[in-house]
Amino acid sequence: MPRIPIGSWADSLVEWLRDHAEWLFHFVTTVLGGFYDGILTVLSGPEPLLLTGIFAVIAWWLRGLPAAVLTFIGFALIDSIEQWHQTMQSLSLVLVACIITVAVAVPLGVWAARNRAVSGAVRPVLDLMQTMPAMVYLIPGILFFGLGAVPGIVSTIVFSMPPAVRMTELGIRQVDAELVEAADAFGTHPRRTLFRVQLPLALPTIMAGINQVIMLALSMVVIAGMVGGAGLGGTVYLSLSSVDVKLGAEGGLAVVILAVYLDRMTSALNQRVSPLGRRALAKAQAALGGLKFLRWKPATSLATVAVVVLALVAGGMSVLGKDKGGAAAGTDGNGRPVSLGYVNWDEGKATTFLWKEILEQRGYKPRVQALDAGPLFTGQARGDIDVQTNAWLPTTHAEYWKKYKDKLEDLGAWYDKTSLEIAVPSYMKGITSLDDLKGKGGTFGGKIVGIEPGAGEMKLLKEKVLKDYGLGGEYKVMESSTSSMLTELDRSIHDKKPIAVTLWSPHWAYDKYKLTKLKDPKGSFGSGDSLHMLGRKGFSKDEPQVAHWMKNFHLDEKQLTSLENEVKNAGTGHEQDGVRAWLKQHPGLVNKLAPSAKADYAKGKDAGKTPTLGYPAWDEGIATTYLWKNILEKRGYRPKLQNLDVGPMWTGLSTGQIDVETDAWLPVAQKQYWDKYKKDLVDVGAWYDKTSLEIAVPSYVKGVKTLDDLRKHKDTFGGKIIGIEPGTGEMKRLKSVVSPAYGLDGFDVTEAGTSAMLTELERAYAKKEPIAVVLWSPHWAYSKYHLTKLKDPQGTWGANNQIKTIGNKSFPGKFPEFHRWLKNWKMSADDLGSLEKDIQAAGKGNEDKGVEKWIDAHPGIVDKMAPVK
Repeated sequence: MPRIPIGSWADSLVEWLRDHAEWLFHFVTTVLGGFYDGILTVLSGPEPLLLTGIFAVIAWWLRGLPAAVLTFIGFALIDSIEQWHQTMQSLSLVLVACIITVAVAVPLGVWAARNRAVSGAVRPVLDLMQTMPAMVYLIPGILFFGLGAVPGIVSTIVFSMPPAVRMTELGIRQVDAELVEAADAFGTHPRRTLFRVQLPLALPTIMAGINQVIMLALSMVVIAGMVGGAGLGGTVYLSLSSVDVKLGAEGGLAVVILAVYLDRMTSALNQRVSPLGRRALAKAQAALGGLKFLRWKPATSLATVAVVVLALVAGGMSVLGKDKGGAAAGTDGNGRPVSLGYVNWDEGKATTFLWKEILEQRGYKPRVQALDAGPLFTGQARGDIDVQTNAWLPTTHAEYWKKYKDKLEDLGAWYDKTSLEIAVPSYMKGITSLDDLKGKGGTFGGKIVGIEPGAGEMKLLKEKVLKDYGLGGEYKVMESSTSSMLTELDRSIHDKKPIAVTLWSPHWAYDKYKLTKLKDPKGSFGSGDSLHMLGRKGFSKDEPQVAHWMKNFHLDEKQLTSLENEVKNAGTGHEQDGVRAWLKQHPGLVNKLAPSAKADYAKGKDAGKTPTLGYPAWDEGIATTYLWKNILEKRGYRPKLQNLDVGPMWTGLSTGQIDVETDAWLPVAQKQYWDKYKKDLVDVGAWYDKTSLEIAVPSYVKGVKTLDDLRKHKDTFGGKIIGIEPGTGEMKRLKSVVSPAYGLDGFDVTEAGTSAMLTELERAYAKKEPIAVVLWSPHWAYSKYHLTKLKDPQGTWGANNQIKTIGNKSFPGKFPEFHRWLKNWKMSADDLGSLEKDIQAAGKGNEDKGVEKWIDAHPGIVDKMAPVK
């Protein structure tokens, strides 16, 4: 029978949805993510014991004093084993998923109960939702919603909804038909029958369904830890992948406590909200006799008051105790987040937590996440993870790199060369190569103990190595995890039993045990990998300083293995303590790996002086003036800035009110000002060469290539040329020389300023309308838009300008050091364009931030522009 490609169809459907419904997934992610963050903020705000008190009061109200005492003990125990935040994350996930599930499932169940066609259509869908393996839902969840809480919530909703729909339908159908008929006979509206008769009587069954929803949701939330869902799921996954009994016991105990609490509370809630439940509760209390005090429950009003009081106290403590700190002013990161993902391999974990520590010391807020290789690469390609430190290329992770390389950045190799291999204990005599394994399957139990199934080494082993050496039918590759493999290796060596494991170099196991790396004469494992840093696409642009540090990151084998050992010895959950202990053994390494862009810069000879820098509101003037402001401040100066139109600027320079400006276009554009004031000024020198003045039109305006063409198409442009500031030399030259030469006198030249001209250009360009604007080169508009510079065959714009620095004649004497820096200063078109772009992206009022970003991306630029001996 031919194979039916159901899997391929499902893959194509997922791809199509991802390509055509991205807006929907983004909306869902925003809504669910915001809902989750809101609940988590509420639950994480109070002190743990105060919130535990609130949980205990709720238990007292619903089940009595013993339940309240046990609740307090249980949640206090969670806090004592340092699983409180993870528990609140899991509780937030459960609450979000359950609220949405119940809101959808109960109405759907009612509809199915009242309409058999709906019931018949819904039943097979519910069967599919309920019987599909839970982890399968995580696969499209990652592709649609990325990593984190949202795919876990969506998967949980899908997995936990069937019981609520089924139990709601069952409860409605089980209501005595005679009661419904009686209500109908008395003329009761169907809606009132539903709300006054059917739902109250079906409530116990519906509540049982909701209870099942909560239990299923909690189980799914734990599974969601595999895709970065955090919470207790992340704890359980991490303990499993590292075979950490201690962490597994603590995480599992927290899950049990939370599950029991939610189960008992939702079960008891039926007694409070259902008439039948209240009746049964009264009978049970009457039968207790002298033990009634144990079952005494506070009235709803009293319980509400207690909860409100505790909540107010918790809220007050949270506000008063809130950490007003954060990243220190002047630190590199200024509190910006950076997400680091890692597969739970020793070198990956060690280097990830090393960079977490480095970034924290530099003022960033890094977040680390353990994932399998597949979700890690997928999440990084989506932009959910900024950096991973442990990509084995070109062999081990070749499949992922081939699939996602267009969405990733290779920040470079930090370790070279590794090797992949199969290793056996050295007491296994006569086995030194992969050829020696053939015919000895019985000795090893017919198995090779492997690691994570998504690892490239595992795929290479199964698809190539076993085939090349004829081991495919003799050996079975056992897929597990790195930690499981190492546990099995340790157990086997302890018992002196044969074992073959997938390993790699470097690895601390070769120091701890006597192992034989099996030779690979056929080269099936490849020539060895390098360990690469990979960033998401655009990471180097968004965080140029971090990217620069990581591109220069290198560790040798001794450093790496010693770091791995310290992290391993510190234990799961305390990896950063291991990193800190290792860094104490390597003083100065942080400064070497991540030289701070905010270090204490050497002070200039004239530190403390206050030069006044003037600038016009032109992009290159703003950019270069704020650049020099930043550099001068680093050298200890106290510069002042003055924004002026061109005319007042030159006047202020001549009178000494302005010491220097960096945006003089000479010898043409601002010739009249130079001729007028040059006896009171000094030409410090040109830092950019050469500029041009022009009129530009959008490239979609066909047939207009020269200024003569502009005259011929006057009506096309509405007889208008959009100009800039009226005092500029370019505007004066346009009116006095260019327009008469080309017969443009009939055009109306607006004089509204550079910003207004650019706004009008953007508006016209968006609507594909003709427009002619006064421009100049260099200008970022030529990068943003497709524009045509109108040729000037008569040369009326004059010779090209240089951009010069002009100072008052007293400037060299007052600020000799600054004068020397400016005389030697040059900028390329690329440097100027990127500086302007960063400042424009930062926005008006944030020019300093744009400059800081540009300086971070150009290490050493301060010393280059302003050298201090």
